[in-house]
Amino acid sequence: MQQADISPSFSQSLERGLAVLAAFRPDRPTLGISELGRELGLTRSTTHRYVATLATLRYLEQDNSTRKYRLGPRVLDLGFSMLGSLELRDVAAPHLRRLTDMTGHTSNLAIRDDTDVILIDRVRGRPGRYHHLEFSLHVGSRLPSYCSATGKALLAFVPRPDLDRLLDRMDLVPRGPRTLTDRSALLAELERVRRTGLATNDEELESALRSIAAPVRSRSGEVVAAVNVAIPWSPAAMTELVAQLGPTIQATAQQIAARVI
Repeated sequence: MQQADISPSFSQSLERGLAVLAAFRPDRPTLGISELGRELGLTRSTTHRYVATLATLRYLEQDNSTRKYRLGPRVLDLGFSMLGSLELRDVAAPHLRRLTDMTGHTSNLAIRDDTDVILIDRVRGRPGRYHHLEFSLHVGSRLPSYCSATGKALLAFVPRPDLDRLLDRMDLVPRGPRTLTDRSALLAELERVRRTGLATNDEELESALRSIAAPVRSRSGEVVAAVNVAIPWSPAAMTELVAQLGPTIQATAQQIAARVI
C-alpha cells in the first residue's frame, strides 16, 4: 500500500479501510483477520481495529461459525447508489431490453475497471437458452477483460502505452478451452476489434459460452462502455453468428452512444 507523491491531505487510515473492503473478491468472499493482515501488510492488532470498525458500521459482517468476515449490506448500498447514479445505465436500459427481445439472448452493458469489466446492467434472454454461467452473473459482477467480449471491446481502444501497462498486470490464465493466453495473440485480436468494431468471446471465458460485443462511445469519441449478447453454444460457426447478430449489436451500441454526453 505504498503511495508515491502523497498529498498532505491524504488519509492513510481511510486508504487502509478501503483496502480491507477491496480484499474481498468473488473467489474469496470470506476472510479472517490473519489472512487480511498478511495480504495488506498490517499487524494483527491494526487489522482487527479496522475490521471491527467496518463491522460496527455494517460494511463487514462476521460468520459466527468460522469467525471469518464477509462484505456487509452497506457495501451493497454503496454499489447500488453508484449504479443508480450512472446516466449511462438509464440511457441504455430500453435499448438492452430491445436487443434481448430481438435476439432472444441475454444482453449486458459493461464498463472497464482497471483490468476487469463490471456488468452495470443486464437483461436476461428467453427461458431455456441459459448457459449455467448466466445464473451466477448479476449486475455488479466482475469479469476478466482479456477473455470476455465486452472486455476486449473496451481494451481495444485503450491507448497503446496504457494498454501495455494493463497487460503487464494481467495473468493470462486459461479460463475456457479457447482462452488467448499469448500476449501477441491477444494484441492481434484487439487490433481486429479496432478494425471491425466488434469483439467476440468464443469459449474463452468458459466452455460452451460465446458472446459478441460492440463499444459504446461518448460524444467526444471516447469508448466508455460495451454492450454484448451472450450466446450459449450452438453448432453455428462464430463467423455466422457475427454476421447474423453483429449489425444489431453495433446498432444498439450506436443508439446508446447517441444519447451519451
